[in-house]
Amino acid sequence: MKRDVLPVEGITCTNCAAKIEKSVTGEDSVAACQIDFATSRMIIEWNDSKDHTETLRAIEASMARIEPGAHFVKDDEEVPMSSRLLWRFGIAFAFLLVGLYTDSLVVYGIAYVVSGYDVVYAAFRNVWHREWFDEKFLMTIATVGAIAISEYPEAVAVMLFYQLGEYFQAKAVHASRRSIQSLLNLKPTRARVLVEGREVEQRPEDVTVGSVIIVRAGEQVPMDGQVLQGDSSLDTASLTGESLPRQVGPGEDVLAGMINLEGRLEVRVERPAAESSLQKMIALVEQASMNKAKTEQMITRLAKVYTPIVVVLAAVVAFVPPLFVGNLEEWVYRALIFLVISCPCALVISIPLGYFGGIGAGSRRGILVKGGEYLDVLAEVETVIFDKTGTLTTGRFEVTDIATNGELTKDELLQLASRVEMASTHPLAKAIVEQAGPVAPFATIQEEPGYGLMAIEGEHRIYVGSARYMKKLGCSIPTETSGTIVHVVKNDRWLGRIELRDEVKADAEQTIRALKQYGYRTVMLTGDRQEVANAVGSAIGIDEVYSELLPHQKVTEVERLATTGKVAFVGDGLNDAAALARADVGLVMGGVGSDTAVAAADLVLMNDAPHDVVAAIDLSKKTRRIVWQNITFAFGMKALFLLLGVFGLASMWEAVFADVGVALLAIGNAARLIHAK
Repeated sequence: MKRDVLPVEGITCTNCAAKIEKSVTGEDSVAACQIDFATSRMIIEWNDSKDHTETLRAIEASMARIEPGAHFVKDDEEVPMSSRLLWRFGIAFAFLLVGLYTDSLVVYGIAYVVSGYDVVYAAFRNVWHREWFDEKFLMTIATVGAIAISEYPEAVAVMLFYQLGEYFQAKAVHASRRSIQSLLNLKPTRARVLVEGREVEQRPEDVTVGSVIIVRAGEQVPMDGQVLQGDSSLDTASLTGESLPRQVGPGEDVLAGMINLEGRLEVRVERPAAESSLQKMIALVEQASMNKAKTEQMITRLAKVYTPIVVVLAAVVAFVPPLFVGNLEEWVYRALIFLVISCPCALVISIPLGYFGGIGAGSRRGILVKGGEYLDVLAEVETVIFDKTGTLTTGRFEVTDIATNGELTKDELLQLASRVEMASTHPLAKAIVEQAGPVAPFATIQEEPGYGLMAIEGEHRIYVGSARYMKKLGCSIPTETSGTIVHVVKNDRWLGRIELRDEVKADAEQTIRALKQYGYRTVMLTGDRQEVANAVGSAIGIDEVYSELLPHQKVTEVERLATTGKVAFVGDGLNDAAALARADVGLVMGGVGSDTAVAAADLVLMNDAPHDVVAAIDLSKKTRRIVWQNITFAFGMKALFLLLGVFGLASMWEAVFADVGVALLAIGNAARLIHAK
């Protein structure tokens, strides 16, 4: 199925975006259409692979009909916001002042046409296409009704300040998109590849894994890789939000999107451009606005029935009371006030804007959220569950001791274990291989996840793994010491053990303390031995520790803990993927980690720092608080002025200012998240 991602301009209303999606999906050759409101893109999936130029023209015409000014952007750059609307406002406002001075119907008519011709045109065109009820329809009924009862200044003022509110709303949406799109614009376009001693510029997509690229001072690292030569400091703020530069030298990893601040670096490419850490981040941010929060979905559904209900209630206000108390013109005027103040703009735009602000604020500090719904769930979590290795500890193990049964020297045991462990990506295996140095792996190696590995050499079997693995095999082993232990057995004879340790992350204890102060229950699940797990848990003050768990047993524990309330699981590797997926919300450490873990998680913490769990929870609570502030404020103010209007205590002027004011205050409140540090 062919898929096009097309940048669009001029869609500033989520309600209009939903209408456009419905209209586009109705085209014969379109299988599905989705508008990414946060990044201003339309994603179309086609039923066939034909040329769709004519269909796209029809889609663009349909977009402009539903929201005047909406169109496809012809290049990849967003068109700057036009100042034409401000000029229109200024001209119309001047005519309104002249009209107030002269009381001229002609001058009022000119002011009305200048300020609102596009709104009236869109409303009538939507009616013609059987799309009756939206905010343009409300504004048109209200203003035409005001003209009908000779309230000309009010008619012009309603349209004038509605347009001004639309302008500021568009500016707020533009600011939100710019915040989120700043990450999408980081994608490198060129790489300097070292070819036979010469530097050749190529597109990152054309550079193969294993190639050597050159990154000069001031340039962006185009692809993930490992430094071969050179020392420098890198600006990582675009990926992690970390303000302090990171020092790198030979043997250290660098990621696409980082900025080389000083010296020249030679980097061996480790991943294709399409699989770089930056590309993963971009994909996550692009995906984020597609996953709407329940609150956002509720408001979207409400908007579909809100306007028809308001129109019916306005008709009741206009025509029922005069049957009993007379004065039809006065009650029609009150009904028009009712229509003006009931315009749903503040709700329809400020709520998604709040979630976009939360997602954008998170991305700037290295917390990638896959959608507003996950911010909502995270705000309701009661228990935070951590994996140990790589999450609360560094995951970078070092060999601290080697013991043998005397048949092999310590170096021989280490090299034998390394020949087996070369087939594994486990942190313990990597530490053993690194300590042993270059060795030739066995030809046949089999892995038993959660236990260890077995190599076959002729008639011999070499087993390398945990004490649990040896127990399963029926091998007798000596009593273990305090560290993390890897045993080596040949056939049924124990040859020795390798002891390793990793360090607790610097901010792990601070993170657990902060979570407990906030009232969260903290739990650690690990496959490590009970003695090691308890030592780490005690050192950082975690509430509950469950050790010696296989991956499927971690899932069982997550399910058990979830029976008492919503749980968040924080992990980092492939073996955590199932638990990440099973938790109410999953957070994965280090977006450069396992693709499976990143896919299973709902939030990605690029800094690889436990304290970002606290930051993510704070962000979720702040986002939800602002969203519900907007809902409460908008509904409360509208309810107040609706009552004032019905009882004749508010004029149409006051209704106009209240409607625009509520919308702008709600948008401004949401913008606090967009500009949050």
